[in-house]
Amino acid sequence: MLYLQHGAGEDETGWGRQGYAGLIMDNLLAEGKAKPFIIAMEFGGNPFAGGQRRTNAAPGAATNSTAGGPRGNFNFSAFEKTLIDDFIPFVDANFRTVADQPHRAMAGLSMGGMQTRSITLAHLDTFSHIGVFSGGSIAVTNITDMAAFKEKVKLVFIGYGSRELGTNRVGGRGFGGDPKVNVAALKEAGINSIFYESPNTAHEWQSWRRSLHEFAPLLFKD
Repeated sequence: MLYLQHGAGEDETGWGRQGYAGLIMDNLLAEGKAKPFIIAMEFGGNPFAGGQRRTNAAPGAATNSTAGGPRGNFNFSAFEKTLIDDFIPFVDANFRTVADQPHRAMAGLSMGGMQTRSITLAHLDTFSHIGVFSGGSIAVTNITDMAAFKEKVKLVFIGYGSRELGTNRVGGRGFGGDPKVNVAALKEAGINSIFYESPNTAHEWQSWRRSLHEFAPLLFKD
């Protein structure tokens, strides 16, 4: 089960309409490169239309439900509560899921990647596979209980377009620092971590389509 989140200014239809998630999965399945699994996409808020409140938190004041972005801080607490308390139980009750942590992943692009980062770190008992596409990365210092993280998290995948790397968007406040360095440190700590660089793309759908194409085959391996 993959919970796949959109970016700021978009909604839950983004991955279907612009990201071609269905076509990507169809091709991977036809080629025998991925296992079949359900993808669910929930509305994660639209800060540009008043659907999600920004905070004025000071630099460094981010919590598990707040993350800094290039235009300010996002507060994900309302979406986090909706996802954990309402949406996941609804999906498990109405679809043929394997309703446990080892069979549940979360990923997202840009703002959705930021949501994925903050929510999965706060809910290790809920998600075992983490995918962040152009939405920050996870540093060793973000992990409060390394033993629990190594036991529960089976994959950390970080994807970016090559033209994003080295920009303020990647290294700025709230995005977790240099993603390549962070992934290397996670590997050194014994965590299954992958860094993917989309050739010749920027903060755009082609980067995120390619990230999903690389991420999906890594999910729920025996």
